[in-house]
Amino acid sequence: MDRTVVLITGCSSGIGLHLALRLASDPSRSFKVYATLRDLRAQGPLWEAARSRGCPPGSLETLQLDVRDADSVAAARARVTEGRVDVLVCNAGRGLLGPLEAHTAGAVGSVLDVNVAGTVRTLQAFLPDMKRRRSGRVLVTGSMGGLMGLPFNAVYCASKFAIEGLCESLAVLLPPFGVHVSLIECGPVRTAFLEKLEGVTGGVLDGADAETRHLFSRYQRHLEQIFREAAQDPEEVTEVFLEALRAPRPALRYFSTESFLPLAHLRLADPSGCSYVAAMHRAVFADEPAEEPTSAAPGGPVLRAPPAAAAPQ
Repeated sequence: MDRTVVLITGCSSGIGLHLALRLASDPSRSFKVYATLRDLRAQGPLWEAARSRGCPPGSLETLQLDVRDADSVAAARARVTEGRVDVLVCNAGRGLLGPLEAHTAGAVGSVLDVNVAGTVRTLQAFLPDMKRRRSGRVLVTGSMGGLMGLPFNAVYCASKFAIEGLCESLAVLLPPFGVHVSLIECGPVRTAFLEKLEGVTGGVLDGADAETRHLFSRYQRHLEQIFREAAQDPEEVTEVFLEALRAPRPALRYFSTESFLPLAHLRLADPSGCSYVAAMHRAVFADEPAEEPTSAAPGGPVLRAPPAAAAPQ
């Protein structure tokens, strides 16, 4: 029986690495995994973990793939020896933290290039064959930052909101071709994501006004607390990817945690946005003053933000 061919972007660490290992070591031995990395010099931890987990020979291969470079994406596709990809996992991503006015144009462009344009390049490379074969799954690593605005994550959230629109548009179009798109919406996950965040240095922050610096300091403390108390292990999140991959009729969205869903519901319950803005401000900044919402859904409660508020994946 032919194995299911899975190609995953962004496998040097975090969710991508753990998902590649989970599939390659699956007891069914039904997956052939291509774990792709921007820099193959970073593949050591993946292979060490693969040996410790006993991944069978031939279940895992690594390929160089930089989502910022269309030629790199095309070269990786050409190296898939089976000549097809059954499941494409768009996982490569980058974060950017800090006051918007402190970001350089290069940092903003880099996040948008990886998170948005990079996902588009990857889909453009692999979707045509899936459509021709009238079969395929696309799983995209989403974020609560694509469902709600988070303070000091303006550019990251902009990129993830764009991914929501991209995937939802494709999800409407592709079922007649036998291709299904699913977003795996993640909250905070214990990965190297925080360490890899592009952000602002103290020197740049010195150019921000004092009140913004104070709020940013409060947000950093909030973020550290959330990751200590509410972050999920990546192994837990990979099981949600497996659920979407194996579903006979996959949904558009799967959630790795329900902790942020009250806020997502609040955004819909009060389309003016006033209730959400006030609730999120209270959750993050606690004793900082915020205007109370002037409107809310008729008869609907003003919900408090859950513990995992304002912590991007």
